[in-house]
Amino acid sequence: MADHRIRIRRAAATLTALSLFSAGLLGSYSPASADSRQAVGAPAGKNVTDIATVVPVQTTGPADKRFNLVILGDGYTAEEQDAFRADVDKHLNVLWSTEPFASYRSYINVWAVETPSPQSGVDCDPSLDAPRRDTPLDMGFWGGCDPGSVQRLLTVDGASAAALADLVPGTSAANRQIVALANSSTYGGAGGSYATASGGNALSSLITPHEIGHSLGKLQDEYDYYGRGVPGGTYTGGEPASVHHTLLTEEQMRERRAKWWRWLGEPSEAGGVIGRYEGGMYSTKGVWRPSKHSLMKTLGYAFDQVEREVMVQAISAKVNLVQGHTANAAPIGADRTVWVETLHPVGGPLKVVWRVDGKPVRSVGQARTVDLRRLGLSPGVHTLTATVTDPTPFVRDPAVRGSVALTRTVSWTVDTSLRTPHTPVEAAFTGHTATDRPVGADSVVYADTTHPAGRTLAVRWSLNGRPLTVRGGNDRDLDLGSLRLSAGTHRLTARIEGTRAELSWTVDATRATASYVLSQPLRTVHRPGRPVEYVYDGEFTMRLTARDDQQGSVVSQFRVDGDGWYTYYGWPTDAEAPFRFSPGGTVIDGLVYGKLGASRAVPWDDATPDYGTHTVEYRTIDAAGNVGAAKKFLVTLVPPAR
Repeated sequence: MADHRIRIRRAAATLTALSLFSAGLLGSYSPASADSRQAVGAPAGKNVTDIATVVPVQTTGPADKRFNLVILGDGYTAEEQDAFRADVDKHLNVLWSTEPFASYRSYINVWAVETPSPQSGVDCDPSLDAPRRDTPLDMGFWGGCDPGSVQRLLTVDGASAAALADLVPGTSAANRQIVALANSSTYGGAGGSYATASGGNALSSLITPHEIGHSLGKLQDEYDYYGRGVPGGTYTGGEPASVHHTLLTEEQMRERRAKWWRWLGEPSEAGGVIGRYEGGMYSTKGVWRPSKHSLMKTLGYAFDQVEREVMVQAISAKVNLVQGHTANAAPIGADRTVWVETLHPVGGPLKVVWRVDGKPVRSVGQARTVDLRRLGLSPGVHTLTATVTDPTPFVRDPAVRGSVALTRTVSWTVDTSLRTPHTPVEAAFTGHTATDRPVGADSVVYADTTHPAGRTLAVRWSLNGRPLTVRGGNDRDLDLGSLRLSAGTHRLTARIEGTRAELSWTVDATRATASYVLSQPLRTVHRPGRPVEYVYDGEFTMRLTARDDQQGSVVSQFRVDGDGWYTYYGWPTDAEAPFRFSPGGTVIDGLVYGKLGASRAVPWDDATPDYGTHTVEYRTIDAAGNVGAAKKFLVTLVPPAR
């Protein structure tokens, strides 16, 4: 948003004296998970029936070892909690379809705090003269009903938001991100210490990743205006501190190895190529950004590579790649195993390199447990290290790759004269990919075990009853994408060799399907070897629908003429209405939507009609993360007959 201030005012009914009645760590976000919820006593000054309930929506690990996304609802009455749950589900599925959240979903716990509101809605919605509402978080448009603000600036009582988020055990400002959803269909949101968005607006689920980009990644807006409909003018400052804004030319970036020089010329995840595009930081001229229309400029697109690299580091900095390891406070003997337990990105396993006295131990590969007895250590004292690195292709800057967010090293002193007492440890699984919901066919599934000092526990994987061969020494992670699974549902199991300990997952290898409905064309053209072509002489509409054989929201996307994939949401003023294309686009609140050939929402778009033939592709991303195959059709716009 153009202004990221968060209104913090301490109302008389500040949330205080909150107490937990019950606790639970596991569950899914549905009425069936009531037993895992945490009921919270009503704050002082509030009606006794006004209680908050903490619901664990996604639990990937202990709260103190994860990045915690805490979603608050405001203006949802007790009767409207189902609407809040549906809004949360919609926002999350859009978030999980957006990189890097898709690949690092396993780093994130999600908690919803249900707080029934005495009244439905929020303040000053949609106008300044709209009624004020009695709500727990006192959310409001117009920057909290400020006549000098803008309608879409949706603010929250910061003290109340923090107090409710504090109800989630194990979380603090250091390891969480608060997102407050308002019960409203009006477009709005804000970023800053907290992120806000309207829960029910057609575009609202696209606001959330944008605002988290501000709050978590400290990314700046790439808008070339401050107030919609008013050109931003010319930037007059020095070289911006923002990593995705610059005054440098592409040649200067390469010469100085500055800003996004490593990504120049790459096809942009948001469409086009990474280069130098004028406008950003609310200025129309004099400052440049990396891509034509990334998520920080236009809702609905992806983070471009420059922003995505920032977000990878920001998410990873909230956790520790090394979740546990053999104690290293004192020297250990060489007659034992040594282990390191890592995080497990959905997008690809972490890399582990073992070294003895600085030399790589190649024989153990990517193993998470090393038996020192097999290394043939010479008598004396040695230094053993395990370096855990995230090899993600989303990062190219060595400084980012080498930061503590993406690289961690654990060291041990090994003294061959010491003897290790081998205390019996039961073989058991200690952590694993959730088994209560299907996993995607391209995701990484993991299973961690206990760690006896006297032996290595081997994890054996099988698919549909057939054993799988795991290469590289790491038997804790299984990359399903490498298996190229056939469409359908599969059964994956992990077993600790020599025991009865076993885990089982349902693998969803069936992509959701999308279909489209267009308004009536002038004519339909079928040519051999070409997609179907629809001819129009004016505006037309497109509705995308999706079907899946599993539960969960499905995200539909489309793109025009090979541009970036754009999340389908209906129409900006009505989520139930189809998307509307026209030769010159439709202006809504100062932005142009649906100009075929430039279907994104952009200000000051060229009004020249886009006549000619265009290719429209469409696809789906289901709740398990499966990306459906793109299909396409052609649209030809012809000038109206005179």
